[in-house]
Amino acid sequence: MKMFKALATTAMMELLKPLMSEKVFKKKGIIKENQKAKDFKLRDTSGKDVKLSDYKGKYIILYFYPRDDTPGCTIEAKGFKEDYDKYEKLGAVILGVSGDNESSHKKFCDKYGLPFTLLCDTDFKVSALYNAYGEKSFMGKKSLGIFRKTYVIDKEFKIIKIFDKVNVNNHSKEILELLK
Repeated sequence: MKMFKALATTAMMELLKPLMSEKVFKKKGIIKENQKAKDFKLRDTSGKDVKLSDYKGKYIILYFYPRDDTPGCTIEAKGFKEDYDKYEKLGAVILGVSGDNESSHKKFCDKYGLPFTLLCDTDFKVSALYNAYGEKSFMGKKSLGIFRKTYVIDKEFKIIKIFDKVNVNNHSKEILELLK
Protein backbone atom coordinates (compact mmCIF):
# COMPACT_ATOMS: atom_id res chain seq x y z
CA MET A 1 0.00 0.00 0.00
CA LYS A 2 2.83 2.42 0.85
CA MET A 3 4.40 1.82 -2.52
CA PHE A 4 1.09 2.47 -4.26
CA LYS A 5 0.72 5.80 -2.40
CA ALA A 6 4.28 6.79 -3.29
CA LEU A 7 3.68 5.94 -6.95
CA ALA A 8 0.35 7.78 -6.94
CA THR A 9 1.98 10.86 -5.41
CA THR A 10 4.81 10.75 -7.95
CA ALA A 11 2.34 10.27 -10.80
CA MET A 12 0.22 13.18 -9.53
CA MET A 13 3.29 15.43 -9.36
CA GLU A 14 4.15 14.52 -12.95
CA LEU A 15 0.61 15.35 -14.05
CA LEU A 16 0.69 18.69 -12.25
CA LYS A 17 4.12 19.79 -13.51
CA PRO A 18 2.72 21.18 -16.78
CA LEU A 19 0.42 23.43 -14.75
CA MET A 20 3.43 24.93 -13.03
CA SER A 21 4.88 25.93 -16.38
CA GLU A 22 1.67 27.46 -17.72
CA LYS A 23 1.37 31.22 -17.84
CA VAL A 24 -0.94 31.16 -14.82
CA PHE A 25 1.74 29.76 -12.54
CA LYS A 26 4.84 31.38 -13.99
CA LYS A 27 6.39 33.85 -11.63
CA LYS A 28 5.96 37.31 -13.04
CA GLY A 29 9.27 38.28 -11.52
CA ILE A 30 10.20 38.01 -7.92
CA ILE A 31 8.21 40.39 -5.76
CA LYS A 32 10.58 42.41 -3.64
CA GLU A 33 10.35 44.82 -0.76
CA ASN A 34 9.85 48.47 -1.75
CA GLN A 35 7.82 47.51 -4.83
CA LYS A 36 4.14 48.28 -5.34
CA ALA A 37 1.84 45.45 -4.30
CA LYS A 38 0.12 43.60 -7.13
CA ASP A 39 -3.65 43.96 -7.05
CA PHE A 40 -5.96 40.96 -7.18
CA LYS A 41 -9.56 39.96 -6.54
CA LEU A 42 -10.63 36.94 -4.43
CA ARG A 43 -13.81 35.82 -2.65
CA ASP A 44 -14.21 36.08 1.12
CA THR A 45 -16.14 33.77 3.46
CA SER A 46 -19.49 35.17 2.30
CA GLY A 47 -18.67 34.86 -1.41
CA LYS A 48 -18.12 38.63 -1.79
CA ASP A 49 -15.34 39.72 -4.14
CA VAL A 50 -12.55 41.54 -2.33
CA LYS A 51 -9.76 43.45 -4.08
CA LEU A 52 -6.46 44.15 -2.38
CA SER A 53 -6.73 47.75 -3.60
CA ASP A 54 -9.97 48.11 -1.60
CA TYR A 55 -7.65 48.59 1.40
CA LYS A 56 -5.30 51.17 -0.13
CA GLY A 57 -4.67 53.85 2.48
CA LYS A 58 -4.33 51.28 5.28
CA TYR A 59 -1.53 49.00 6.31
CA ILE A 60 -2.25 45.54 4.89
CA ILE A 61 -1.05 42.32 6.47
CA LEU A 62 -1.37 39.83 3.61
CA TYR A 63 -0.58 36.39 4.93
CA PHE A 64 -0.60 33.15 3.00
CA TYR A 65 -1.10 29.90 4.89
CA PRO A 66 -1.42 26.26 3.81
CA ARG A 67 -4.80 25.18 5.18
CA ASP A 68 -7.65 26.02 7.55
CA ASP A 69 -7.81 24.40 10.97
CA THR A 70 -4.40 22.76 10.92
CA PRO A 71 -2.12 23.15 13.95
CA GLY A 72 0.35 25.75 12.61
CA CYS A 73 -2.27 27.72 10.72
CA THR A 74 -4.53 27.81 13.78
CA ILE A 75 -1.71 29.09 16.02
CA GLU A 76 -0.88 31.80 13.47
CA ALA A 77 -4.53 32.88 13.08
CA LYS A 78 -5.10 32.94 16.84
CA GLY A 79 -2.03 35.15 17.21
CA PHE A 80 -3.53 37.67 14.79
CA LYS A 81 -6.87 37.42 16.62
CA GLU A 82 -5.20 38.09 19.97
CA ASP A 83 -3.56 41.25 18.60
CA TYR A 84 -6.45 42.35 16.39
CA ASP A 85 -7.29 45.50 18.42
CA LYS A 86 -3.66 46.64 18.17
CA TYR A 87 -3.76 46.27 14.39
CA GLU A 88 -6.98 48.28 14.20
CA LYS A 89 -5.43 51.10 16.27
CA LEU A 90 -2.55 51.20 13.78
CA GLY A 91 -4.97 51.42 10.85
CA ALA A 92 -4.08 47.95 9.60
CA VAL A 93 -6.17 45.18 8.08
CA ILE A 94 -5.36 41.49 8.11
CA LEU A 95 -6.09 39.35 5.06
CA GLY A 96 -5.44 35.62 5.22
CA VAL A 97 -5.18 33.65 1.97
CA SER A 98 -5.31 29.89 1.46
CA GLY A 99 -6.62 27.46 -1.14
CA ASP A 100 -9.64 26.59 0.99
CA ASN A 101 -13.18 27.44 -0.11
CA GLU A 102 -15.71 29.80 1.51
CA SER A 103 -17.33 27.06 3.57
CA SER A 104 -14.02 25.94 5.05
CA HIS A 105 -13.00 29.54 5.81
CA LYS A 106 -16.35 30.25 7.45
CA LYS A 107 -16.06 27.18 9.70
CA PHE A 108 -12.50 28.16 10.62
CA CYS A 109 -13.52 31.75 11.43
CA ASP A 110 -16.56 30.62 13.44
CA LYS A 111 -14.66 27.93 15.37
CA TYR A 112 -11.96 30.35 16.56
CA GLY A 113 -13.84 33.67 16.42
CA LEU A 114 -11.47 35.13 13.85
CA PRO A 115 -12.37 38.81 13.32
CA PHE A 116 -10.39 39.38 10.11
CA THR A 117 -10.98 38.49 6.47
CA LEU A 118 -9.98 35.17 4.95
CA LEU A 119 -9.80 34.94 1.16
CA CYS A 120 -10.26 31.91 -1.10
CA ASP A 121 -7.51 31.23 -3.62
CA THR A 122 -8.87 27.90 -4.83
CA ASP A 123 -7.02 28.04 -8.15
CA PHE A 124 -3.78 29.27 -6.49
CA LYS A 125 -3.33 32.10 -8.99
CA VAL A 126 -2.85 34.81 -6.36
CA SER A 127 -0.58 32.61 -4.27
CA ALA A 128 1.54 31.98 -7.38
CA LEU A 129 1.54 35.70 -8.20
CA TYR A 130 2.92 36.39 -4.71
CA ASN A 131 5.48 33.56 -4.93
CA ALA A 132 3.66 31.65 -2.19
CA TYR A 133 2.78 28.52 -4.19
CA GLY A 134 4.90 25.65 -5.41
CA GLU A 135 6.43 22.32 -4.60
CA LYS A 136 6.78 21.56 -0.90
CA SER A 137 8.26 18.65 0.97
CA PHE A 138 6.77 17.36 4.22
CA MET A 139 7.96 14.21 5.95
CA GLY A 140 9.69 13.09 2.76
CA LYS A 141 6.63 13.59 0.55
CA LYS A 142 6.51 16.18 -2.18
CA SER A 143 3.34 18.04 -3.02
CA LEU A 144 2.15 21.33 -4.47
CA GLY A 145 0.70 23.86 -2.11
CA ILE A 146 0.78 27.26 -0.46
CA PHE A 147 3.84 28.32 1.52
CA ARG A 148 3.49 30.18 4.79
CA LYS A 149 4.50 33.71 3.80
CA THR A 150 3.51 37.25 4.81
CA TYR A 151 3.64 40.59 3.03
CA VAL A 152 3.32 43.85 4.97
CA ILE A 153 2.03 46.59 2.67
CA ASP A 154 2.03 50.26 3.62
CA LYS A 155 -0.67 52.88 3.11
CA GLU A 156 0.78 53.84 -0.30
CA PHE A 157 0.46 50.19 -1.46
CA LYS A 158 4.22 49.56 -1.23
CA ILE A 159 5.54 46.27 0.17
CA ILE A 160 7.63 47.22 3.19
CA LYS A 161 8.44 43.72 4.47
CA ILE A 162 8.26 40.14 3.24
CA PHE A 163 8.41 37.32 5.78
CA ASP A 164 9.56 34.19 3.94
CA LYS A 165 10.22 32.28 7.14
CA VAL A 166 7.38 32.51 9.63
CA ASN A 167 7.43 31.38 13.23
CA VAL A 168 3.71 30.96 13.93
CA ASN A 169 4.19 31.38 17.68
CA ASN A 170 5.37 35.00 17.52
CA HIS A 171 4.60 36.16 14.00
CA SER A 172 1.87 38.63 14.90
CA LYS A 173 4.06 40.30 17.55
CA GLU A 174 6.92 40.51 15.04
CA ILE A 175 4.69 42.37 12.57
CA LEU A 176 3.37 44.73 15.25
CA GLU A 177 6.96 45.66 16.17
CA LEU A 178 7.60 46.50 12.52
CA LEU A 179 4.52 48.75 12.31
CA LYS A 180 5.27 50.73 15.49
